[in-house]
Amino acid sequence: REGDTLFVPDVSSPDNPITGNDNGATSVLEKSEPVISGRGESMTEEEAVYNSVLDGLGPRFEDWWGAGILPVDADLLPQTIPGYKTPFRLLPTGMRSRLTNAELTNLRKLAKSIPCHFALGRNRNHQGLAAAIVKLWEKSLVAKIAVKRGIQNTNNKLMAEEIKKLTGGVLLLRNKYYIVIYRGKDFLPTSVAAALAERQEMTKQIQDVEEKMRSGTAEVTQTIEHGQALAGTLAEFYEAQAQWGREISAEEREKMIEEASRAKSSRVVKKIEHKLAIAQAKKLRADRLLSKIEASMVPVGPFDDQETITDEERFMFRRVGLRMKAYLPVGIRGVFDGVIENMHLHWKHRELVKLISKQKTYVEETARLLEYESGGILVAIERVPKGYALIYYRGKNYRRPISLRPRNLLTKAKALKRAVAIQRHEALSQHILELEETIELMKKEIGVSKDVDDENIWNFEHNGQFNHSSEFTQNEAEASWMGSDRDENEDVDWEDGEKSKFSSFEDGDHPSGKKG
Repeated sequence: REGDTLFVPDVSSPDNPITGNDNGATSVLEKSEPVISGRGESMTEEEAVYNSVLDGLGPRFEDWWGAGILPVDADLLPQTIPGYKTPFRLLPTGMRSRLTNAELTNLRKLAKSIPCHFALGRNRNHQGLAAAIVKLWEKSLVAKIAVKRGIQNTNNKLMAEEIKKLTGGVLLLRNKYYIVIYRGKDFLPTSVAAALAERQEMTKQIQDVEEKMRSGTAEVTQTIEHGQALAGTLAEFYEAQAQWGREISAEEREKMIEEASRAKSSRVVKKIEHKLAIAQAKKLRADRLLSKIEASMVPVGPFDDQETITDEERFMFRRVGLRMKAYLPVGIRGVFDGVIENMHLHWKHRELVKLISKQKTYVEETARLLEYESGGILVAIERVPKGYALIYYRGKNYRRPISLRPRNLLTKAKALKRAVAIQRHEALSQHILELEETIELMKKEIGVSKDVDDENIWNFEHNGQFNHSSEFTQNEAEASWMGSDRDENEDVDWEDGEKSKFSSFEDGDHPSGKKG
């Protein structure tokens, strides 16, 4: 009986549909039909739709190593198609062509969950595959291509580059197993692309006809006119000068050149004065912020019963303090509550504390302030390679205070704001001084005094070069606006903005500094 015996095909027979048929593609199709029809009863609705989409793309790959529906064998598709062109694309108005990171992630997740559409083993000549991909894109966002295994010299990079060039899609994924290409936001179906391309070609033809008619009219007009118009030429200027103008002497010409040069210099002076007004307004604002911050800082004065040490003890403490490896850094913030707290923490285990200050000015004032606030004894201020070393002795009658952080000093954040405000104030002061010197020098060069200006310069500028009155009014209004009192919210915004510029200046970078 035929149902009880195992059927073994005779591959040597010339009637075998695989070897005896001259058309290899037809034989593969004949072989793939029973495979697909045999699975038709167990297919889900989605698999049936997916299978119907692949039916019109080409022959199936019978040696597929995976499960599920067989993909299309891209190697059996035509290598070249006569007259093939990259599909016409048009991006909708207001849409960006590039994909965002979220869109790329979602499309890659979508491509990971769907089966493969094609199986490819050839590196070049993919026009037939490109046409099939464009047809597939009308029903699917992405095209998933599997690289055939066991084929030598396969290069997925060459495959992806040529497919991307032929289709115009967006490459989502490329590795030695899969190639995933997205159709792009500017993809158009074949019918829509053909209609738009036809309309674009028609518009181009109309424009060519109009341009040809326009150029023909210009040629006729040029042949009719025999002479050339003098309007706007140098000859017209010479003719008008000879008819109505007067000759300018060498002295008058030199005087005009000198007045023009002085007027130009005066305009430069006005611009520098405008910058000076802006800088003064910024300096006023920095002064107001600095005074507001320093209002919360109430330094302590010297004590009447300050403990003293002898010269021998001072020499010994200085020598021991310079040899100490542990130290506290005093950075751009200067003296604040955290520095005093760290000094008391050091005095818990040792009698001396060494601070390294990188300040180049006001070092002695900083040292005295630390002495008054901590209650210790200043031993020495020594110059070291890292800056200035400040050595303090806690005293023989030292008692640790209940609150290590003094309430009368600034916090770490406010100390940074104060340092930034001081630095800004110094920079603006230097900038204002330089601007004033530049203005004074330029006024001396053009021969204008501080109070009285040359009338010829202002008349020359008023006639056609520069409107000084409007600019001066605008400068005064801008300077007064920038120098006016702002509310507290604006000061806080400015402080936060400046804080980001100097966030790299930290006072506790050294590992020995606990909280400073």
